[in-house]
Amino acid sequence: MVPLSEDLSEATRDFMALLKPRVMFLVVFTGFAGMILAPGHINLVLGLIAIGCIALASGAAGAINMWYDRDIDAVMARTQDRPIPSGRIEPDAALAFGIVTTFAAISMMGFAVNWMSAMLLAGASFYYIFVYTMWLKRVTPQNIVIGGAAGAFPPVIGWTAVTGQFGWQSAILFLLIFLWTPPHFWALALYRSEDYRRARVPMLPVVAGERHTKWQMLLYALLLVPVSIAPYFIHLAGPVYLAIAAVLDAIFIGLSLLVLRAPTGDYTVAKKMFAFSILYLFLLFACLIFDRIRVPA
Repeated sequence: MVPLSEDLSEATRDFMALLKPRVMFLVVFTGFAGMILAPGHINLVLGLIAIGCIALASGAAGAINMWYDRDIDAVMARTQDRPIPSGRIEPDAALAFGIVTTFAAISMMGFAVNWMSAMLLAGASFYYIFVYTMWLKRVTPQNIVIGGAAGAFPPVIGWTAVTGQFGWQSAILFLLIFLWTPPHFWALALYRSEDYRRARVPMLPVVAGERHTKWQMLLYALLLVPVSIAPYFIHLAGPVYLAIAAVLDAIFIGLSLLVLRAPTGDYTVAKKMFAFSILYLFLLFACLIFDRIRVPA
């Protein structure tokens, strides 16, 4: 007989997996950066509540995404072991968990912090669930480009949690994540293209081929450059950030060129680019945070 405590710990791990904790980390981190970069100050307790709400809403959207995508998750090697397709969590339980957590996070943000940030949090959640997951993902190879807007909201939400209003400077942080998302995800889609083909998900490598995808990755890497260095010119960051951003951009573009030159079917560099893209975004936002803490506005 399996001890009850062991059953509970396994169930807890499965529900945590529904929240997509690896994705949640970057969401929370960029949201925290938005709070640090925003003019003004926020009470520590309210700041922690805001971060918690961003994390919960992000995780809840991930849970609903897993509920809706359970059919394609079951045929993709990368996702077959997720809690729903593996049978460890019932689909209805995952959906209920996602819905309740979403509304709890939005309500808490509104009542405890401010309603502007709560509305943005609701918009990001519903955009990811309805626009990306339920509509774009299965109908267009531009799913990641258009749907990527949902993942770009956290720094804007963090900014608004502090100020109570939208700040135009936070739009640069939004654009940074928005333009980063396609090359980041297409690097993954390149070496997982057979998975997407089996699942009939029209990712760009499946629909347009490897060569076209690689050119698009390079294009977005180049578009990232002016946006990634913009924080220096709008006085969100100093020269240290500018120098580090320039180095990171050079590496990102270099990897994009190597991916472009790689033979068809050779995904060694694509895997490296995917891994580096996560580090790229983390380091940029870490530098923004460091600059603001080191030299307060």
